[in-house]
Amino acid sequence: MKYFEFTFTTLPCTDTVNDILAAFLGEAGFESFVECEGGLTAYIQQALYDESTVKSAIADFPLPDTKITYTYTEAEDKDWNEEWEKNFFQPIVIGDRCVIHSTFHQDVPQAEYDIVINPQMAFGTGHHETTSLIISELLESDLKGKSLLDMGCGTSILAILARMRGAQPCTAIDIDEWCVRNSIENIELNQVDDIAVSQGDASSLNGLGPFDVIIANINRNILLNDMKQYVARMQPGSELLMSGFYVDDIPVIRAEAEKNGLKFVSQKEKNRWAAVKFIYPIG
Repeated sequence: MKYFEFTFTTLPCTDTVNDILAAFLGEAGFESFVECEGGLTAYIQQALYDESTVKSAIADFPLPDTKITYTYTEAEDKDWNEEWEKNFFQPIVIGDRCVIHSTFHQDVPQAEYDIVINPQMAFGTGHHETTSLIISELLESDLKGKSLLDMGCGTSILAILARMRGAQPCTAIDIDEWCVRNSIENIELNQVDDIAVSQGDASSLNGLGPFDVIIANINRNILLNDMKQYVARMQPGSELLMSGFYVDDIPVIRAEAEKNGLKFVSQKEKNRWAAVKFIYPIG
């Protein structure tokens, strides 16, 4: 079967941007997706490729301030879904405590927390720095009995891990319908309960909360725009964990958080990507 190999460059290159792009491309007939430096590699049968459909998917992309370009070439004739499963999505262990893998993996490393996800898309698997940074933060946090919001949930592995660590109740929200469907499937795969999944953006938070912990792994511009709505869903002692931006962006993220009354707690860095933690002051 003949395929085209597309290389999509996304700016900013975040889990959320690439998740949504993969979902749009899936609707356009693309089958396999692999995270690459600066974006996404995707494969489509030559017989199914329609240039206008791809251009429409990019033109209709729902996140503002996102630039997407692409090139493509004829791919070597092979089973790309099988290649992706064998060569890209390998089990990943984070902090020696959490292993993320798929149902087709064998000889999975043992860990305290074992998360299974559907392998249709390559994002929110823990491979991206922003996801692993937040996972590391969750592994260090006391979550037992705390209400939690996973904003821009993608595959919902962050909400799933938080629930495994005792957070309750959990809410997972994403702007993309595919992410919502995939989240529900992953929650069922992991046999966890008390995670409510819904489609929406920050405006859908009205009437929800307050939350003890809010996670937002999105991108800088959305975080800056929506942070005030996250803060409105917090209470004294609540924590806000954010990622999806570079180390160079920390000052502007911190300034916006402090403008909204939050207190800086800590930051983590990995390959120029950053995660920050803030708290809603008590008293």
